[in-house]
Amino acid sequence: MTGEEEFLEGYDPGAYAPVAVTVDVVALTIRDGRLHVLLVERGGHPYAGWNALPGGFVQQEGLDAAALREVGEETGLRPGEGELDRVHLEQLRSYGDPGRDPRMRVFSVAYLAFAPSLPDPRAGTDAAGAFWMPVDEVGELAFDHAAILADGLDRARSKLEYTPLATAFVGTEFTIAELRAVYAAVWGEELHPGNFHRKALSVPGFVESTGETAARAGERGGPKPKLYRAGDARLLHPALLRPTREEDVR
Repeated sequence: MTGEEEFLEGYDPGAYAPVAVTVDVVALTIRDGRLHVLLVERGGHPYAGWNALPGGFVQQEGLDAAALREVGEETGLRPGEGELDRVHLEQLRSYGDPGRDPRMRVFSVAYLAFAPSLPDPRAGTDAAGAFWMPVDEVGELAFDHAAILADGLDRARSKLEYTPLATAFVGTEFTIAELRAVYAAVWGEELHPGNFHRKALSVPGFVESTGETAARAGERGGPKPKLYRAGDARLLHPALLRPTREEDVR
């Protein structure tokens, strides 16, 4: 008898409740100046016909790989083939309340994904449809996905204050106005152009000038704006606080 066989002697798998692990992804991008989330229409039970976050059971793969696979299935993009490599992906948190999935005890590891642009989605093998929806128009979602989405939005909005994550929503070169539009869309707040410009340039390592200007004139027909790229800062100090948060810390 091998050591493993000895270890498993007397073990009855049927004596334990079935348990599964899934990944769910809060994938965010900005379209037409508004923050959008990727949703799917479930093609099978439970919650057939309901909208949900893209996700699925983890296969013979790591958690990060499973999350990227799910994003790829709904967008048609594959790792190593362009834009999917530019998707910022990070673990959000885990969810495991009993009864969150009527099939069995299911633990889900949720991920947050950002990209400056992603194509129109196409439904994966287990979904009836896939689409981008403005986050402020999302209604009821299957399972506990409404809570996962709320947590993802809270994480995204907070991270924009203390990290350079906003640069993941723009191209490799961008104007301060384009960066401000990201903050406005994610925070859901209008931002004063002059105040934002001053604050963004005052944070060491946040952005750096390319020495070039944009091809088109700036806002209100002004001079061509300067182009910037992401700097080397990993944390923003001082932080770029939301206007409503600035009032709280005063």
